[in-house]
Amino acid sequence: MFNFVTLNGFYKGPNGDISWHQHGGGEEAEFSREGVGAGNTLLFGRVTYEMMARVWPSPDAMKNMPEMAEGMNKADKIVFSMTLKKAEWNNTRLVRDNMVEEVRKMKQMPGKDLTILGSGSIVTQLTDAGLIDEYQFMMDPVALGAGTSLFQSMRYPLNLKLASSRIFKSGTLLLNYVPLEK
Repeated sequence: MFNFVTLNGFYKGPNGDISWHQHGGGEEAEFSREGVGAGNTLLFGRVTYEMMARVWPSPDAMKNMPEMAEGMNKADKIVFSMTLKKAEWNNTRLVRDNMVEEVRKMKQMPGKDLTILGSGSIVTQLTDAGLIDEYQFMMDPVALGAGTSLFQSMRYPLNLKLASSRIFKSGTLLLNYVPLEK
């Protein structure tokens, strides 16, 4: 799982606003390019998928962030949604039901790693099912008065152990956590 978060744990502000995130250049951009180049299968919920599908295939993305756009457009993608009629962004498969079972099956198959981007309800459901092996948070040095917590609907406590961290020159932190053994 990879998500941008504020200091107070929001992954999106009021009305889904993510403009607070320092899309930044430099180190953060290089980290993002490396992540997209890893070749993982990307997992999305409908809302995140629709936002990403508007951004990355666009001429602006191809012009301003060509490596990221190319990586995102080439990546295998799965969108979990019961309401989406079709997924037209290239290399995308739509899964309408049994998300937990589908992810459980995918994790047993050899091949690419799975990475959830955004998609708070997907993160919460897969966390509750014990299916996330690593949590990567890019914590921006900003706090919001209101927003949506990444784990707002979680049913069970999640105990994590810090596996690694990185400090970017901008003050953004990359925090990698793994679940504690039960």
